[in-house]
Amino acid sequence: MPFMFHICLNLSKNDAFSLFSYSICIFHSSNAASSSPLRALSVKGMRLSHFLAQTPNNTTTEPIRIFVATWNVGGKAPTAELNLDDFLPPDDHSDIYVLGFQEIVPLNAGNVLVIEDNEPAARWLVLINQALNRPAETDANVFQHEPSPSVDSTASRASSSLDASFSDIAKTSSSSTIFQKSYLKSIRKSFMPVQRKRLKACNCPVEMAKSSYRDACFGCPKAYAYEIDSSEEDEQEEKKEKSRDSSGSAHGEVISAPTTRDQLKYNLIACKQMVGIFVTVWVKKELVQHIGHLRTSCIGRGILGCLGNKGCISVSMTLHQTSFCFICSHLASGQKEGDEFRRNSDVLEILRLTLFSRICRRSVRKIPEKILEHDKVIWFGDLNYRIALNYADTKKFLMENNWNALFERDQLKIERDAGRVFKGWNEGKIYFAPTYKYSYNSDAYASETTTSKKKRRTPAWCDRILWRGDGIVQLSYYRGESRFSDHRPVCGTFIVEVEVLNRKAKMRQSNANMKIGAEELLPQDKNKDKGSSRSMNSPKIS
Repeated sequence: MPFMFHICLNLSKNDAFSLFSYSICIFHSSNAASSSPLRALSVKGMRLSHFLAQTPNNTTTEPIRIFVATWNVGGKAPTAELNLDDFLPPDDHSDIYVLGFQEIVPLNAGNVLVIEDNEPAARWLVLINQALNRPAETDANVFQHEPSPSVDSTASRASSSLDASFSDIAKTSSSSTIFQKSYLKSIRKSFMPVQRKRLKACNCPVEMAKSSYRDACFGCPKAYAYEIDSSEEDEQEEKKEKSRDSSGSAHGEVISAPTTRDQLKYNLIACKQMVGIFVTVWVKKELVQHIGHLRTSCIGRGILGCLGNKGCISVSMTLHQTSFCFICSHLASGQKEGDEFRRNSDVLEILRLTLFSRICRRSVRKIPEKILEHDKVIWFGDLNYRIALNYADTKKFLMENNWNALFERDQLKIERDAGRVFKGWNEGKIYFAPTYKYSYNSDAYASETTTSKKKRRTPAWCDRILWRGDGIVQLSYYRGESRFSDHRPVCGTFIVEVEVLNRKAKMRQSNANMKIGAEELLPQDKNKDKGSSRSMNSPKIS
């Protein structure tokens, strides 16, 4: 006669089903071991969370502030004197910063077909870190002061001799590209959390622990594939880099410098380059522990429809119980009639081809693998949509600051209204002048000084930020006025509702993680004396 569990727990139907499945599994394994299942039953300690499923009413919503910025920097590398206030306002104190660049390197054959230059990316990281992790009491222009001790010492060293150190690396003979890649790796690592591999792990609240999931008959076997942050690979990489640089250059100093990552206000959690496209995501230190399922995906849409001079980098992650996707793209260029359809095609192919690696499945729903499966999606970049007017009419409206008349002929607006692209997406009202194309280091559009009609570029709103998903409110949508490139940076701030486990659910989760023995689930002999041993109906479980 098979034994039965007699448990009086206030379980939901899903919980009861999971418990039933577990009991069947125990019975089956014990039957296979012995004709007497009660004697053969040997079950290791298990966690209650194995059969406590998450229910929808376990969450509440909390607002977080997200800052998004996009900037086509025209293939120019930054210097230490570059003021980022027009890109990262010093008075903004968002929870998450999502920063995307286009053309951080010239889109020449060497960068597209051979190997991309990582030196400018490392420069941008150093400057962004100084802007975000500046001490509160410093002036807005951090480049006019000595680096603060609270800022990572690697960044301090790098910024103080930014141009000199990168110049030395670039002049290194045949191995210059190796040093560039090594420099980016070491710089990036110094701004990331110490246990950065946990960002890629499943942090679902009721997934089973690594030590016990193999002993259960249900669960997610991949859930903790990245649970332990092994730094062996990083250490080996550092040793290789140090051995390559025996001349005592600034590059070697950066790698060997001690770090103070625990003092950073913002940690770098994502950093990815594809030729000229470069994306970084920075998160407040206290929020990092709630980030999970971090993945990236690159889609090339440039030469031959696949190379990386055009395309996108997408970043997928979860914050608490909400999934996010950030897409930084550089779409097809051109202002000829019909070029907008190539841009439409780029968007559709990006949505079709982007696929994030599968990490795990939650009890209730699947972790997103496609862009449109995410709860919140923000798409930004140089989308390259132009204004469907001739130069003379465009200039007339520009002189009048008549943005509404210009926007009515904006290609992206026309294509969205027709339902051919970004159907169901949102964009804030544009109250700023077109962001492209400017003369370098000037407030004048390049078309005003160009006499050749062939080279003339009609001003346009190429740089945009769009979003989709419920619970997103845009607070601001504006452009910066930096003269660094022929594009102006575009920024947006959002308040986003994030699902968070409520207090009761967190207590339940904590209780669910307590290890219990299987004997606690078996019936007790009511007739036994306190000092007597267990009856045969309730054997001791090891």
